[in-house]
Amino acid sequence: MRKIILSLLLTGVVFCLHAQGGGGVSIDGIVAVIGKSIIMRSDLEKHYKDYTAQYRTVEDPEDVYCTILENLVFNKLMVNQAELDSIEVTDEEVDYRLNSRIQYFLQQTGGDVKFIENYFNKSMAEIKKDMREMMYEQALIEQVQSNITGSITVTPSEVHQFAAKIGPDSMPIVSTTYQFGEIVKIPPVSEEEIAEVTNRLNTYRERVLRGEKFGALARLYSDDPGSASKGGDLGFVERGSLYPEFEAVAFNLKSGEISQVVKTQAGYHIIQMIERRGESIRVAHILIQPKPSTEEQVKAITYLDSVRAVIIAEKMPLEEAAMKFSEGITKLNGGMVVNPYNSSLSFDRQSMDDATYTTVSKLIPGEYSECVPFVNDDGVMAYRLIYLKEKVSEHKANLVEDYDMIKNAALEQKKYDAMEKWVLEKVKVTNIKIAEQYKFCPFVSKWQIP
Repeated sequence: MRKIILSLLLTGVVFCLHAQGGGGVSIDGIVAVIGKSIIMRSDLEKHYKDYTAQYRTVEDPEDVYCTILENLVFNKLMVNQAELDSIEVTDEEVDYRLNSRIQYFLQQTGGDVKFIENYFNKSMAEIKKDMREMMYEQALIEQVQSNITGSITVTPSEVHQFAAKIGPDSMPIVSTTYQFGEIVKIPPVSEEEIAEVTNRLNTYRERVLRGEKFGALARLYSDDPGSASKGGDLGFVERGSLYPEFEAVAFNLKSGEISQVVKTQAGYHIIQMIERRGESIRVAHILIQPKPSTEEQVKAITYLDSVRAVIIAEKMPLEEAAMKFSEGITKLNGGMVVNPYNSSLSFDRQSMDDATYTTVSKLIPGEYSECVPFVNDDGVMAYRLIYLKEKVSEHKANLVEDYDMIKNAALEQKKYDAMEKWVLEKVKVTNIKIAEQYKFCPFVSKWQIP
């Protein structure tokens, strides 16, 4: 697990561009040579610093240093192979990776550019310049890995052999999981409510134009829980990551300009442009979601109560019931709800909100809940019946209930073995030198590095 974490660190999932410093003077030096590439002591130290910053405590510093160095040597081996194979990476791909990484940083900091610049002690332009080479190497490494492991598969026999090697007593514990479907009813919103929402947003817009702070109004009135506390600030986002109607307006705003009212699936917005950088924009918005009347909500509840009675009386399959009665997008999936975290039909406690878990956990397989309120993926208020299709209680992983999970683990192990074999072969024909003080690291003898 530690190697996986460190591998993520070394491929740039977290910040790893710290400036040297803090007042002292470090004595740099070469700790490894791999072909035409070198690894400096400063490279090792900055990754160690990132690791300790993220995980706070280090039980065995020497072990961490060795694992970091192993990953750095491995990555340089991959880059060396990419050069031998004449693998090319376009500027467009590097730009895409770089912009995606910068956007990730900005999202994590609420769009605070100054925080990132202070963190690295560099300007954003310098950060991008330093990251560019890292993104280029990462693209090369992924292509080489794909060439080595992309065609690897596992047979059912290999899956069983993998499970037998682990042994039933050593199998991991799998949390209780649920598979459930839904029948959805979305109460309609009246034209009067829509007009009232539009008027409210126009009023907020006029107040900003008269001098009030957009962010203050967003904190008070926006229905977007993710951005309201940040003054409506969505941070930097790239084209294609927002609703098309929202983007069509947002990308045409000038700095400081406030849009007219914009309608999307999520509701109605006014948008303020904060800053634009090429195809990335930083905007704030105030979202108001029209609410159905009490009368329409009562109608929706009554409708679903009658639907539930029909389904139970006629023993109607969920797929048929969803197509006939449901207004949710899940009707296209036979009524089944897909876990957005892993694209499977299985949910554990952590992948459900509290209200859904409370309902689902009380059902027995084959049972429908009473009508319950919920907010759909677009933030729209709705009601639904929840149908529990399957519940698998907490247990040790086994081939009957967890075949796909064990198959994936077997596949990853086979890929790991292939990479290890590849490394042992490449070490024999690549000029590799490790500084004397690091020759105690286990990978040096494992890879038979002289």
